[in-house]
Amino acid sequence: MAAIELNSVTKQYGEVTALHDVDLVVEEGEIFGFLGPNGAGKSTTIDILLDFVRPTAGSASVLGFDVQRDSLEVRERVGVLPDAYHVYDRLTGRQHIEFAIRSKRSDDDPMAILERVGIGDAADRKAGGYSKGMRQRLVLGMALVGEPELLILDEPTTGLDPKGAREMREIITEERNRGATVFFSSHILEQVEVVCDRVGILMGGELVTVDTIDGLRTSVGTEQTLAITTNQPVDEAALDVIRAVDGVSQATASGTSVAVTLEPHSKAAVLNALEARDIGVEDFSTEETSLEELFMAYTDGRSIGGTTEVTA
Repeated sequence: MAAIELNSVTKQYGEVTALHDVDLVVEEGEIFGFLGPNGAGKSTTIDILLDFVRPTAGSASVLGFDVQRDSLEVRERVGVLPDAYHVYDRLTGRQHIEFAIRSKRSDDDPMAILERVGIGDAADRKAGGYSKGMRQRLVLGMALVGEPELLILDEPTTGLDPKGAREMREIITEERNRGATVFFSSHILEQVEVVCDRVGILMGGELVTVDTIDGLRTSVGTEQTLAITTNQPVDEAALDVIRAVDGVSQATASGTSVAVTLEPHSKAAVLNALEARDIGVEDFSTEETSLEELFMAYTDGRSIGGTTEVTA
């Protein structure tokens, strides 16, 4: 059974089409990254899954339940971290989690959840005094109550420092390992690349592609960057020899550091070409195409939110 299924979903707001004929299947037990710039339609998709808005056309189901007809059953089984979340300033962190526990009819330990999301020491402070990152952690804790079958996270690392973003990724992985499905939208490329089993790229309300990271690399191209450290500076004549190797598209050097863009089968030939000129190779490593580069290839060079954003 699919955890999420969208069938020809279209959503229009007057003359504006937020989503156009979107078909998507997210399998149970996977971490699925929903990637796209601000305004691409990611939040609208999530709102449809939670029955906050109704599609103009098409249908959606979550965990086998129709999101319109069975919205209560969906919400009982889903944990949500919305993009535009709200906390109650006069309630403590503990009271927020206790409210979520009562709502889900769960027997979770509030302190265990608060400690898991990193704000156990602020359990009895009013949320009005929390920082943005602490509020983000609190709402995540509420989403985790009751061990939901599906976690829907809208921009889950926004407002978190690098340590918080890393801890968020760890929690996402732990949830998948216990059997939950995780669906999260993001415009922060590295967050998606590190944890996702598959990704979907949404542009202008249309689903451009759905694949694994490796699958995207294969479909866009198989070139890699070979970084080489040599025992002596590499001159232009040696670079010309490297550039002449079949499968090499680019070669540059700065002293003893050489960067070569090539097809995987060309690596040995490049190393041999250097050694044939009595240039010793002390070390080398290969870097595959990043998700940022893949995104740019799929979107005709349009960056996410105006500038490509990457965080630790």
